[in-house]
Amino acid sequence: MRILIVSDLHGNLEAVEALPRDFDRLWVLGDLVNYGPNPAEVIAFVREKASLVVRGNHDHAVGFDEDPRCSARFRAMAEETSRYTRSVLGEEPRKYLRSLPLTESTAADGRLILMCHAAPSDPLFEYRRQESDLWGDDVVDEDIDVELVGHTHIPFIRQLPGRIVVNPGSAGQPKHGRAEVRYAMWQDGAITLGSAPFDFENTIGRLRRLDLSEQVFEDLAAVLRTGSAQPLNRTAPIAS
Repeated sequence: MRILIVSDLHGNLEAVEALPRDFDRLWVLGDLVNYGPNPAEVIAFVREKASLVVRGNHDHAVGFDEDPRCSARFRAMAEETSRYTRSVLGEEPRKYLRSLPLTESTAADGRLILMCHAAPSDPLFEYRRQESDLWGDDVVDEDIDVELVGHTHIPFIRQLPGRIVVNPGSAGQPKHGRAEVRYAMWQDGAITLGSAPFDFENTIGRLRRLDLSEQVFEDLAAVLRTGSAQPLNRTAPIAS
Protein backbone atom coordinates (compact mmCIF):
# COMPACT_ATOMS: atom_id res chain seq x y z
CA MET A 1 0.00 0.00 0.00
CA ARG A 2 1.48 3.34 -1.12
CA ILE A 3 -0.27 6.43 0.22
CA LEU A 4 0.75 9.84 -1.14
CA ILE A 5 0.27 12.59 1.47
CA VAL A 6 0.28 16.21 0.31
CA SER A 7 -0.64 19.61 1.67
CA ASP A 8 -0.85 23.22 0.56
CA LEU A 9 -1.30 22.74 -3.19
CA HIS A 10 -2.40 26.38 -3.54
CA GLY A 11 -3.76 26.30 -7.05
CA ASN A 12 -0.43 25.26 -8.56
CA LEU A 13 -1.15 22.93 -11.48
CA GLU A 14 2.52 22.44 -12.43
CA ALA A 15 3.24 21.27 -8.90
CA VAL A 16 0.31 18.85 -8.95
CA GLU A 17 1.49 17.45 -12.28
CA ALA A 18 4.96 16.84 -10.78
CA LEU A 19 3.67 14.70 -7.90
CA PRO A 20 4.32 10.94 -8.01
CA ARG A 21 1.67 8.95 -9.81
CA ASP A 22 2.50 5.51 -8.43
CA PHE A 23 0.25 5.62 -5.39
CA ASP A 24 -2.72 3.58 -4.23
CA ARG A 25 -4.34 6.34 -2.18
CA LEU A 26 -4.03 10.12 -1.96
CA TRP A 27 -4.55 12.06 1.27
CA VAL A 28 -4.68 15.87 1.17
CA LEU A 29 -4.12 18.08 4.22
CA GLY A 30 -5.83 21.20 2.94
CA ASP A 31 -5.22 24.50 1.15
CA LEU A 32 -6.16 23.54 -2.36
CA VAL A 33 -6.62 27.19 -3.37
CA ASN A 34 -5.15 30.72 -3.30
CA TYR A 35 -1.69 31.99 -4.30
CA GLY A 36 -1.73 29.92 -7.50
CA PRO A 37 -3.32 30.49 -10.94
CA ASN A 38 -5.21 27.18 -11.35
CA PRO A 39 -7.53 26.63 -8.38
CA ALA A 40 -10.31 25.00 -10.40
CA GLU A 41 -7.96 22.44 -11.95
CA VAL A 42 -6.38 21.61 -8.60
CA ILE A 43 -9.78 21.12 -6.97
CA ALA A 44 -10.80 18.86 -9.86
CA PHE A 45 -7.64 16.78 -9.42
CA VAL A 46 -8.22 16.38 -5.68
CA ARG A 47 -11.86 15.48 -6.12
CA GLU A 48 -10.97 12.83 -8.69
CA LYS A 49 -7.94 11.29 -7.00
CA ALA A 50 -8.09 11.85 -3.23
CA SER A 51 -9.77 9.48 -0.81
CA LEU A 52 -9.34 11.77 2.23
CA VAL A 53 -9.19 15.59 2.28
CA VAL A 54 -9.34 18.07 5.15
CA ARG A 55 -10.07 21.79 4.99
CA GLY A 56 -7.28 24.37 5.14
CA ASN A 57 -7.51 28.01 6.14
CA HIS A 58 -7.52 29.16 2.50
CA ASP A 59 -10.20 26.63 1.55
CA HIS A 60 -12.22 27.96 4.48
CA ALA A 61 -11.64 31.56 3.44
CA VAL A 62 -12.75 31.03 -0.16
CA GLY A 63 -15.66 28.78 0.77
CA PHE A 64 -17.08 31.00 3.49
CA ASP A 65 -15.85 34.48 2.38
CA GLU A 66 -13.75 34.78 5.51
CA ASP A 67 -10.26 35.98 6.41
CA PRO A 68 -7.55 33.30 6.06
CA ARG A 69 -5.65 35.11 8.86
CA CYS A 70 -2.35 35.31 7.06
CA SER A 71 0.69 37.15 8.39
CA ALA A 72 1.38 40.68 7.16
CA ARG A 73 3.93 39.33 4.67
CA PHE A 74 1.27 37.27 2.89
CA ARG A 75 -1.86 39.32 3.47
CA ALA A 76 -1.87 41.21 0.18
CA MET A 77 -1.00 38.05 -1.76
CA ALA A 78 -3.89 36.22 -0.11
CA GLU A 79 -6.37 39.05 -0.65
CA GLU A 80 -5.63 39.51 -4.35
CA THR A 81 -5.47 35.81 -5.20
CA SER A 82 -8.62 35.16 -3.15
CA ARG A 83 -10.50 37.62 -5.34
CA TYR A 84 -9.18 35.87 -8.42
CA THR A 85 -9.99 32.41 -7.02
CA ARG A 86 -13.57 33.37 -6.22
CA SER A 87 -13.97 34.87 -9.70
CA VAL A 88 -13.06 31.60 -11.45
CA LEU A 89 -14.79 29.14 -9.11
CA GLY A 90 -18.49 28.56 -9.37
CA GLU A 91 -20.72 27.92 -6.39
CA GLU A 92 -20.38 24.15 -6.63
CA PRO A 93 -16.57 24.05 -6.10
CA ARG A 94 -16.92 26.53 -3.25
CA LYS A 95 -19.60 24.32 -1.72
CA TYR A 96 -17.12 21.46 -1.96
CA LEU A 97 -14.52 23.52 -0.05
CA ARG A 98 -17.10 24.28 2.64
CA SER A 99 -17.96 20.59 2.93
CA LEU A 100 -14.41 19.51 3.74
CA PRO A 101 -13.99 18.33 7.35
CA LEU A 102 -11.60 20.04 9.76
CA THR A 103 -10.14 16.70 10.85
CA GLU A 104 -10.19 13.09 9.69
CA SER A 105 -9.33 9.90 11.55
CA THR A 106 -8.33 6.82 9.64
CA ALA A 107 -6.13 3.75 9.82
CA ALA A 108 -3.47 2.15 7.67
CA ASP A 109 -1.23 -0.86 8.24
CA GLY A 110 -2.62 -1.28 11.73
CA ARG A 111 -1.83 2.31 12.82
CA LEU A 112 -4.39 4.99 13.75
CA ILE A 113 -3.96 8.38 12.09
CA LEU A 114 -5.30 11.88 12.78
CA MET A 115 -5.30 14.35 9.88
CA CYS A 116 -5.72 18.13 10.06
CA HIS A 117 -4.37 21.19 8.29
CA ALA A 118 -2.67 23.12 11.09
CA ALA A 119 -2.70 21.47 14.54
CA PRO A 120 -5.16 19.31 16.48
CA SER A 121 -5.97 22.15 18.92
CA ASP A 122 -6.64 24.61 16.06
CA PRO A 123 -7.13 22.74 12.78
CA LEU A 124 -7.27 25.82 10.56
CA PHE A 125 -5.02 28.58 11.79
CA GLU A 126 -2.31 27.71 14.32
CA TYR A 127 1.19 28.12 12.90
CA ARG A 128 3.24 25.52 14.73
CA ARG A 129 6.84 24.69 13.97
CA GLN A 130 8.49 21.29 14.35
CA GLU A 131 10.28 22.24 17.56
CA SER A 132 7.19 23.57 19.37
CA ASP A 133 6.52 22.16 22.84
CA LEU A 134 2.79 22.31 22.08
CA TRP A 135 2.81 19.05 20.12
CA GLY A 136 3.04 17.17 23.38
CA ASP A 137 0.16 19.16 24.90
CA ASP A 138 -2.45 18.29 22.26
CA VAL A 139 -5.45 16.39 23.54
CA VAL A 140 -5.78 13.52 21.07
CA ASP A 141 -7.06 9.99 21.39
CA GLU A 142 -4.41 7.94 23.19
CA ASP A 143 -4.66 5.34 20.43
CA ILE A 144 -3.48 7.79 17.74
CA ASP A 145 -0.12 6.68 16.32
CA VAL A 146 0.41 9.35 13.66
CA GLU A 147 -0.59 13.01 13.29
CA LEU A 148 -0.54 14.38 9.74
CA VAL A 149 -0.41 18.20 9.51
CA GLY A 150 0.47 20.95 7.03
CA HIS A 151 0.07 24.77 7.01
CA THR A 152 3.68 25.80 7.69
CA HIS A 153 4.93 24.65 4.26
CA ILE A 154 8.00 23.21 6.06
CA PRO A 155 8.45 19.41 5.91
CA PHE A 156 9.38 17.46 9.03
CA ILE A 157 8.93 14.22 10.94
CA ARG A 158 8.96 14.51 14.73
CA GLN A 159 8.92 11.64 17.18
CA LEU A 160 6.81 12.15 20.31
CA PRO A 161 6.18 9.70 23.13
CA GLY A 162 3.79 7.17 21.64
CA ARG A 163 3.26 8.84 18.27
CA ILE A 164 4.86 10.79 15.43
CA VAL A 165 3.92 14.06 13.78
CA VAL A 166 4.48 14.36 10.03
CA ASN A 167 4.30 17.51 7.91
CA PRO A 168 4.85 16.75 4.21
CA GLY A 169 5.63 20.40 3.43
CA SER A 170 3.95 22.29 0.62
CA ALA A 171 3.33 20.84 -2.81
CA GLY A 172 2.36 24.16 -4.37
CA GLN A 173 4.29 26.90 -2.56
CA PRO A 174 7.48 25.53 -0.97
CA LYS A 175 9.09 27.57 1.81
CA HIS A 176 11.92 25.27 2.93
CA GLY A 177 14.57 26.97 0.80
CA ARG A 178 14.28 25.11 -2.50
CA ALA A 179 11.92 25.43 -5.45
CA GLU A 180 10.52 21.92 -5.44
CA VAL A 181 7.33 20.00 -4.74
CA ARG A 182 7.29 18.39 -1.30
CA TYR A 183 5.23 15.38 -0.21
CA ALA A 184 5.25 12.37 2.10
CA MET A 185 4.84 8.72 1.13
CA TRP A 186 3.42 6.03 3.39
CA GLN A 187 4.48 2.53 2.41
CA ASP A 188 4.23 -0.65 4.48
CA GLY A 189 3.78 1.30 7.69
CA ALA A 190 6.78 3.63 7.16
CA ILE A 191 6.58 7.32 6.23
CA THR A 192 9.26 9.08 4.22
CA LEU A 193 9.53 12.66 2.95
CA GLY A 194 10.04 13.23 -0.75
CA SER A 195 10.55 16.00 -3.28
CA ALA A 196 10.37 16.58 -7.02
CA PRO A 197 11.22 19.45 -9.38
CA PHE A 198 8.41 21.35 -11.06
CA ASP A 199 8.12 23.98 -13.75
CA PHE A 200 7.77 27.00 -11.46
CA GLU A 201 8.56 29.41 -14.29
CA ASN A 202 5.44 28.21 -16.10
CA THR A 203 3.43 28.81 -12.92
CA ILE A 204 4.93 32.30 -12.73
CA GLY A 205 4.01 32.88 -16.36
CA ARG A 206 0.39 32.00 -15.58
CA LEU A 207 0.44 34.40 -12.61
CA ARG A 208 1.78 37.14 -14.86
CA ARG A 209 -1.42 36.95 -16.92
CA LEU A 210 -3.68 37.52 -13.89
CA ASP A 211 -4.99 40.87 -12.73
CA LEU A 212 -2.56 41.25 -9.85
CA SER A 213 -0.68 44.26 -8.59
CA GLU A 214 2.97 44.32 -9.57
CA GLN A 215 4.13 43.96 -5.98
CA VAL A 216 1.92 40.93 -5.32
CA PHE A 217 3.04 39.31 -8.56
CA GLU A 218 6.71 39.88 -7.71
CA ASP A 219 6.22 38.51 -4.19
CA LEU A 220 4.47 35.37 -5.44
CA ALA A 221 7.14 34.82 -8.09
CA ALA A 222 9.93 35.27 -5.54
CA VAL A 223 8.47 32.66 -3.20
CA LEU A 224 8.15 30.16 -6.05
CA ARG A 225 11.67 30.78 -7.37
CA THR A 226 13.46 30.72 -4.03
CA GLY A 227 11.31 28.37 -1.96
CA SER A 228 11.46 31.00 0.76
CA ALA A 229 8.90 33.21 2.48
CA GLN A 230 11.43 35.66 3.87
CA PRO A 231 12.25 38.99 2.25
CA LEU A 232 15.90 39.97 2.61
CA ASN A 233 15.31 42.26 5.59
CA ARG A 234 13.08 39.98 7.65
CA THR A 235 13.68 36.93 9.84
CA ALA A 236 10.42 36.55 11.83
CA PRO A 237 8.28 33.39 11.47
CA ILE A 238 5.82 33.65 8.58
CA ALA A 239 2.32 32.15 8.70
CA SER A 240 0.61 31.29 5.45
